Amino acid sequence: MPAPVTFAPNAIPALTTPILSVKPVVLAVPERGADLQVRVSAPASGAGLPILVFAHGFGQSMSAYDPLVDYWASRGFVVVQPTFLDSTTLGLTPADPRYPDIWRIRFQDVVRVLDELDHVLAAVPGLGERVDRDRIAVAGHSWGAQTVALLLGARVLDAAGRPGPDLTDSRVKAGVLLANTGLGGNDLSPFAATNFPFMHPDFDGLKTPTLVVAGDADQSPLSTRGPDWFTDVYTLSPGAQSLLTVFGAEHSLGGIHGYNAKDTTDESPERVDLVRTTSLAYLRSALGIEGAEWKQVREDLAQAAAPAGRIDTK
Repeated sequence: MPAPVTFAPNAIPALTTPILSVKPVVLAVPERGADLQVRVSAPASGAGLPILVFAHGFGQSMSAYDPLVDYWASRGFVVVQPTFLDSTTLGLTPADPRYPDIWRIRFQDVVRVLDELDHVLAAVPGLGERVDRDRIAVAGHSWGAQTVALLLGARVLDAAGRPGPDLTDSRVKAGVLLANTGLGGNDLSPFAATNFPFMHPDFDGLKTPTLVVAGDADQSPLSTRGPDWFTDVYTLSPGAQSLLTVFGAEHSLGGIHGYNAKDTTDESPERVDLVRTTSLAYLRSALGIEGAEWKQVREDLAQAAAPAGRIDTK
C-alpha cells in the first residue's frame, strides 16, 4: 500500500472546530411521495462559512460519508446531505412507479435544498447568520456525482443523442465529483445500457470549476472500459480543472462512505485522508477563501517519495 502524503504543517489548518450535526431536517414535498430528509453538519463557531451540498451514492443516505463530512465541517464548511429515494432506508423497489425517474428526482432534491436553504439552516440555531450564501459548492460520490454534475453544467443525452436541458445552477460556484461515471454508448455494459438510460452524459457544458477524483483500480461492471472511464469528465469538460487519481483505490476510494469501512475491498484510511484533504484544499481555493493550501497540497504530493495519488491540472 502506498504511504500517505505528509503535508507541511501549514498546508491544512491544524486546529479544528467542534461540529454540530442535526437530522432529520424535513422538507415537505407532497409530489415526491415522501418528504425530503436532510442532515446539516456545521462548525460550532465561526462566521462567513461556505456551504457544501453533498449527494450520496446508490443506496446510502444522509447518515453516511462521515469521514468526509466530519472533516469538512470541522474545518469550516456547512455540509448539507439529502437522502434520495434510492436509499435503502426508504425501501423503494424497481416496481415503484417513481423508480425510473429517481435520477431526475435526485437532481430536483438538490435544487430544493438550495431553494429552501433558509429552512435547512434554521435547524441549527443562529447558523443562518453565520454562512456565506455566495460561496456554495456541491459534491457527490458515484450516482451522487452524476446528480450534482447536472448543476455544474453536465447534460444527459436522449435516445437520439441530443443533449437534454442545461440545468446549470448559477448559485453553485464549485464542485467535487468523486468516482463520476463516464461516457455512455458503447462504453456501457449491456446491463447498464438496458437499465440506466440516464448514463449518457454530455460534459461539454460543464464549465463550473470542478475537481474530479478517481481511483486507478475502479473497474466498474457498468462499463466495458477500465478505470479511465471515471476520468472522462476531467478529459471532456472545460470546467474540470484538476484530477486527483488515487492509487490502488476502487469505487469507494478507500472507504469514504464510513469509518472502518470493512464492506469495501480497498479500505484504506490513507486514501480517505488524501481524498478529504485534497478536496478541502481545492474547494477553499475555488471558492476564493485561501489558495495557498491547494498549492501546498499539489507540491507535497508531487514531491512525495511514495505518493498515494497524483494531481493533474489543465
